[in-house]
Amino acid sequence: MSACPAFVLGFESQADACDELGSPFTARLCRLAAERLSGMGGPVPSLIMTWPEDRIRPDALALRFCGALHALKRRGHGPLSAVYPPAKISDDALWQGVAKAMAEETSFITQRMQSAPQTNEVRRSAALFPAFALIATRFPGKDLALSEIGASAGLNLMWDRYAYLLGDRHVPSATGEAPFEIAPDWTGPLPPDAAITVSERAGCDLNPLNASNSDDCERLLSYIWADQADRLERTEKALALARATGVSVEKADAVEWLRERLAVSRPGKVHIVYHTIAWQYLPFAARAEGERLLAEAGARADDNAPLCRLQMEADEDKQGAGLTLAIWPGGEMLKLGRADFHGRWIDWRGPAQ
Repeated sequence: MSACPAFVLGFESQADACDELGSPFTARLCRLAAERLSGMGGPVPSLIMTWPEDRIRPDALALRFCGALHALKRRGHGPLSAVYPPAKISDDALWQGVAKAMAEETSFITQRMQSAPQTNEVRRSAALFPAFALIATRFPGKDLALSEIGASAGLNLMWDRYAYLLGDRHVPSATGEAPFEIAPDWTGPLPPDAAITVSERAGCDLNPLNASNSDDCERLLSYIWADQADRLERTEKALALARATGVSVEKADAVEWLRERLAVSRPGKVHIVYHTIAWQYLPFAARAEGERLLAEAGARADDNAPLCRLQMEADEDKQGAGLTLAIWPGGEMLKLGRADFHGRWIDWRGPAQ
């Protein structure tokens, strides 16, 4: 018996993840692709089946494919529009629509699949906010200077502009007006309650998306799963806020950008480098150099110009992502808890109020 093709395993693994993260439609689409692509000819199936085996999961091949299809559906492609949510259709009907899209929009799909997916998930801000509040209590009277790696369209650079419901505590936005309230399932003590002022915010991405560019907005929305209307609505509102506030993200290599950001002294401010489900996508050598740069900058930090590194990243624990915070001077490392990859739940284990 021949071995199962590597792309099949990749699509099946993604289907399991989509089930866990609340997208039965995308899970279904991934499983149909795993079952039926091998029997098809044409450029798109060939591209998928010949994708380098060691890059299938790191490149999120299944999400590239699903994102390209969702983009076509959002552009009004008839066969896909007829079978995508909220339509109730059979597997055969769904795959027929997908097959038509692959035949009719070959160039679009193959070109779109050359780019990595971007998931600028706004609900991750609910996992970041308690950590920023903790930092503000550690360094009272100091403004926060933000540096986000892998910031995409910059939606999680605006975490202080959203409202939250954490447990039974309502947290208003810094301006008093928020486009929405993020209310994750909260476990653990309530985080510190602190006055927070952000006086500097910057982000980088290899392929940043501009909220003022309609094509960029559509690209970002296409990577949100088609049956998750609440995520689509929330992201559209966050993009509108980004346009109104002028948030932008610099196109740059993460390590070189980090080197420049860490070289600047910020007396009287807390410089916070942070990233959410982004560090893992950097090559090993880049991660090692980034760690070295942060350690060197941490050694230079003092009480007047402290440095923090906040991470929400996958680790050896398969239940969501780990939340960790390093604080310099001193290099204290805090394990703050865990959070769902899409911010649906937060298990806070950090200091309480």
